[in-house]
Parts: sequence; C-alpha cells; structure tokens
Amino acid sequence: MNVLDRLARAGVVPVVVLDDAKNAVATANAMLAGGVDVMEITFRTAAAPESIRLVAEQCPDMLVGAGTVLNLEQCKLALEMGAKFIVSPGFDAEVVAYCVENGITVAPGCVTPTEIMAAIKLGLNVVKFFPANVYGGLNAMKNLAAPFGQIKFMPTGGVNTANIREYIDAPFIHAVGGSWVCPKAEIAQGNFEKITALCAEARKAAFGE
Repeated sequence: MNVLDRLARAGVVPVVVLDDAKNAVATANAMLAGGVDVMEITFRTAAAPESIRLVAEQCPDMLVGAGTVLNLEQCKLALEMGAKFIVSPGFDAEVVAYCVENGITVAPGCVTPTEIMAAIKLGLNVVKFFPANVYGGLNAMKNLAAPFGQIKFMPTGGVNTANIREYIDAPFIHAVGGSWVCPKAEIAQGNFEKITALCAEARKAAFGE
C-alpha cells in the first residue's frame, strides 16, 4: 500500500504540534491505539525534526510525515529524519519538484485554480486545502473538482468529529487533516488516553468503525 493509500485509509491525518520530542513516541502510540496509523508532525516547533526521527525509528507501524514545510531546506531535513510524506500550507514549486523527482509523496496547499493547475503540471493528484473553513469548505472544493476531476483534496481547518463524515463521503476528498484529535495541551499534559479516545471517535464518525 503506497503512502496516499495509507492516508486515504486512515481518513483523518492528525496534525501534531510537539513542543518536546520526548512526547513524540507516546503520542504516536496513542494514535495507533485509537486506530490511526498516520501522523503529520508540523515544523511549527523546533522539536519537529527530532520528533520525526524518534517516531520513524521506534514506531514502525506509524506512517510519519512532516507538515508546515515552508522551504526546501525543511523538506530535506524532514526526509533525512525519516518523514515519508511532506505537507505544505501553500504551493512551493521548488519543494514539490524536489519531492516528485525523488518519489516522495507531497501535498502542497492549493486553494485557487492557478495553484491546482501548477500542482497538476508537476504530476500531483492530491493537494491540501487550507484553511478549508476560510476558503469555502466543501462547497468550494466541490466547485473546484468540476474542472479538475483528477484532483482530490485533503482539507484542514474547520474539520472535526461532528462534520468529518460529510467530508469523507464527498468523492473529491482524499482524507482530512486536523489537530482536534491530538490537542497540544493534551500532549503536553501527557493525556495520551484522551488522544486514543479522540482518534477512535474520529474514525467511528468517519467510517462507522
């Protein structure tokens, strides 16, 4: 099963913000216990590279990727640490081209027809849609999917357990992203059982599992 298939099967791709790498493995294991085997560790904190390395080395069942990748330097560092996919909030042609050339799954943020066309030109068929609640949510993606039938979206922003099924059921949605299944405060406080419960709840809401 390739990376994109794993993301689709998971349904929800947790966007994980770690202030301390020592919490990375416990967070990953908590998600696995909740039925989610993918995670996107964001480069919003200095702990991201080490967190990715620890999960990649110690949690073989977890597919770990890097999020909030803003430039090629971060992209290369994330891959060096063991990231299996790259997610960016916007479209950076240099990052996307590097990933495509090296066979790395990449999902850049694309919310306009121009950005989507740029992604298609580089061979992509899955893009991030962020922030989804600001750029029109499902209705916007439905309208964009009309001329770009080959593209599927991974929306982040405004997705939660209450509406995840509506997103997942849409034919143009690949998976959804979000931090609601792994709140930063719960990670910091070591409430890993809560994260397991939130992941299981999201999976049930998405797929009835």
